Amino acid sequence: MRIYLDDERTTPEGWTRAYWPDEVIKLLKAGGVEEISLDHDLGDDERGTGYDVVLWVEEAVALHGFVPPRMRVHSANSSAREKMEAGIRSIERLSAEKSKP
Repeated sequence: MRIYLDDERTTPEGWTRAYWPDEVIKLLKAGGVEEISLDHDLGDDERGTGYDVVLWVEEAVALHGFVPPRMRVHSANSSAREKMEAGIRSIERLSAEKSKP
């Protein structure tokens, strides 16, 4: 499954649409997610942003051995994009360290 988190853009063909971080996290917990593409600004910061998904994945990798899917950011918010991409790089480093024998 490929998950597309966004509140406005058209969902690309072959992707499952999610509008809120909790929806993405629920799907990640269930398993079978190969890739996620994240927007940051979802229209209601009280319900969360795409960065909340990055933080959840980072914690799950660090503390629970979660194997993350491929992750990308499609947000137009440049400062948030940089923050999210830095988080994804951290996840990739953590995941690589955890997979070493």
